Amino acid sequence: MNKLEFLRKLAEKNGVSQKEADKFLNNFIEVISQSLQEFKEDEKVTLTGFGTFEVKHRSAREGKNPRTGKTIDIPAKKVPTFKFSKSFKDLFVA
Repeated sequence: MNKLEFLRKLAEKNGVSQKEADKFLNNFIEVISQSLQEFKEDEKVTLTGFGTFEVKHRSAREGKNPRTGKTIDIPAKKVPTFKFSKSFKDLFVA
């Protein structure tokens, strides 16, 4: 399912236009993104029954260039992560 198909379903489910559904989805993503950028370490956005968004710190490390095999330094960085809740995962257990 691509974004357009998702927006069609979201609009239909909520009785709104696709344009309104698109605006809602973009605002939802923006609020989560801004929140994660403003958070201090170990703060999260948790949507009960769905999952948790957070930013994790990756330490600096050594890696290898896959083309040359040469060792390179990979700098520390922050990466956004998402983990589905147990109740959401349980929806897919056969």
